[in-house]
Amino acid sequence: MTGSVEQGISQTHGNTHILHFLVRLPQAMEAVWPALTTPEGLASWFTNADVLEPRLGGAVTLRDIGSGSITAWDVERVTEYTVGPGGRIRFHLERDGDEGSVLRFTHEFQGGEESEPRGRARFERLIDVLEGGP
Repeated sequence: MTGSVEQGISQTHGNTHILHFLVRLPQAMEAVWPALTTPEGLASWFTNADVLEPRLGGAVTLRDIGSGSITAWDVERVTEYTVGPGGRIRFHLERDGDEGSVLRFTHEFQGGEESEPRGRARFERLIDVLEGGP
């Protein structure tokens, strides 16, 4: 099984933009978690994390997105970063069969639009990274 970006939806409600993705991954949740919650993991596919205190209430600074705090932290399941103008970024992992996982991603923010194609490209990069690609 290879990973796949099954769904990408961009919605706008007034000045609030919401980007959703559903990504199926052949790796177990435990193998995916570090890509979502460590500076090295995030830098490999999403953005650099200049500050990341891995705990509920911990500080986080995502380069070119913003600074704030970790507003949800359920180890190997859910992390949410609420960062200044960058809004709320939520990663929710679920088991998918015996060995795979599903990542449900939500990015809710105000102002300028984050594009669905750009988000899709990021998740394709995540799949490559998790499969041992460059």
